[in-house]
Amino acid sequence: MSIEAVIFDLDGVIVSTDEFHYRAWKELAVSIDIPFDRAINERLRGVSRMESLDIILEKARHTYCKEEKEALADAKNERYRVMLNELTPQNILPGILALLDDLSKRGIKIAIGSSSKNARFILSRIGLETRFDAVADGNLIRNSKPDPEVFLLAVEMMGIPAVRCAVIEDATAGIDAAIAAGCKAVAVGAAANSASAHYSVKTPGDIEIEELIKEI
Repeated sequence: MSIEAVIFDLDGVIVSTDEFHYRAWKELAVSIDIPFDRAINERLRGVSRMESLDIILEKARHTYCKEEKEALADAKNERYRVMLNELTPQNILPGILALLDDLSKRGIKIAIGSSSKNARFILSRIGLETRFDAVADGNLIRNSKPDPEVFLLAVEMMGIPAVRCAVIEDATAGIDAAIAAGCKAVAVGAAANSASAHYSVKTPGDIEIEELIKEI
């Protein structure tokens, strides 16, 4: 069965904003006297902003109400968005533009499936805001990965059956979400060792379309 569409996660696949997230969460944690390190940051991969905050607050001495949590999450996001202004097209990860070109030449649709509410802003900063056939992001869904909602929405927006869509993800939660959506899961980066993925490579730039189609 041929692949008719490829859905890309954004952060860690198209562009890396991991360091921005880390710095913004670190600043927030320090401001409320909560320890935060790279190990805790790793647990935040692929999950929503509020779920990330809940993980950070596990070590809090104070119990935060809903309104306080929302204020903390907003503060983190404001700092993160300031950092995103540093992004330029030079931050697009190696091999991505060539991969997008190859897919387009083959008539394969491309979409973004990201839990981030900043997805469109990030795409605009790196000059790819008009490159995708569909953008499903955190502003359009209620449940973050590993819930399949964002990928099911991308599939619906493109009008292509999930079984004919491949998802490129760098987080285990994203791989689980892709499989739950009925898509083929392509693991890259930190998720490359996933036993559930249908196809795995070290980086998105290592993806060979002919091999991908053959393997899945």
